[in-house]
Amino acid sequence: MIKASQLSEHEQAILPLFRQAFRPLFLFGASFSAFAMLLWGLVLNGYVEHDFYGNSLFWHRHEMLFGFVAAIIIGFLLTAVQSWTGQRAPHGKTLFIIVVLWLAGRLVLLFGSGLPLWLVMTVDLSFLPVSAWLLAKPIIQVRQTRSLFFIPMLLLLTVCNALMHIGLAMDRHDIQQTGSISAVLLITLLMTVLGGRVIPMFTANGTQTNKVNNIPWLDKYALISVWLLFALHFLTLTRFIPASVLSVLFGISAVLIFIRVFRWKIWITFNVPLLWSLHIGYWFISLGLLLFSGHHAGLNINQSIAIHALTAGAMGTMILSMMSRVSLGHSGRSLKPKRLMSLAFVLIIAVGITRTIMIWLLPTQIYFWLWFSVIAWVTAYTLYVIIYFPILTKPRPDGKPG
Repeated sequence: MIKASQLSEHEQAILPLFRQAFRPLFLFGASFSAFAMLLWGLVLNGYVEHDFYGNSLFWHRHEMLFGFVAAIIIGFLLTAVQSWTGQRAPHGKTLFIIVVLWLAGRLVLLFGSGLPLWLVMTVDLSFLPVSAWLLAKPIIQVRQTRSLFFIPMLLLLTVCNALMHIGLAMDRHDIQQTGSISAVLLITLLMTVLGGRVIPMFTANGTQTNKVNNIPWLDKYALISVWLLFALHFLTLTRFIPASVLSVLFGISAVLIFIRVFRWKIWITFNVPLLWSLHIGYWFISLGLLLFSGHHAGLNINQSIAIHALTAGAMGTMILSMMSRVSLGHSGRSLKPKRLMSLAFVLIIAVGITRTIMIWLLPTQIYFWLWFSVIAWVTAYTLYVIIYFPILTKPRPDGKPG
């Protein structure tokens, strides 16, 4: 056991940015998402040419999931594990190594078009398993079996990543798609689990109201429904299932999650930006699953629209909201974000709506909607980086570690 005085000296020797995982991974992840989205928009519209690893579409799909979203997931989990277990989370040199692994993956995907496949895969795939191992250590040490759930999730996400690389190497778009859609559904499952754990509690605390009690059967079947959808895609069983059945399965999942999030009473959160933004992000999960249902039912709904409801809508909004909250709470500050963050939340919600509903309803204006989405996303995440940079790079004002 390290004494308090020794701990203080140890902390002072660490650059504040590397005292807890949310600091560098939120900062670099958010910065990367703004850069990646802007570059994607410029390449998509012919303003910039670049020789990506694979191709520009592969890079966009891969990096928004395994570059941006993965960084935020690991930043959150390796921060939360300290609260869950009471054990000091990765920091200092260990955290620096994690960040280097993540950054190396981004570099080989961006500039590694001439590198051997095995080298790119090795570098890119290392981040999640190493992070999973570091997450598992304190959980196993205190025997907190409930939180072990996240370890296989991260390993499955690694397999999804590998499938995208393998599909690219074999020139098999179907394998790439299996990896990417499975990753989207797996991250959706993670959002479903974490949102169910924290949103009711955050809502009660933030609005000074009674917490909405869980309905065990509703939570159970909502999670099972998303697990099932992930498993069917991951195991490529969807090819054997009629589209009408897939439509029903997605529809059931959408309804279960709709009932779940409706019960959390978004209408009592409208004065608290950190809450209504989180609620709306969760509502996008139900919308995305409903759009998938419509796609499989034969309606004029492109699968890309459904995917972007879960990615640009749910992931984009929930991540921005959670980063804003965690960055304040875990740096010892009050949960009152700058007013400009409300603008960032509105912009990222607009991206979700634009990239789904507006493109579906007004497809002839797709060029305008795509550019609006790019600009709104870049602005929203740049606002986060600018506002939170001082918070993420300075010590806690209360002098505590982390």
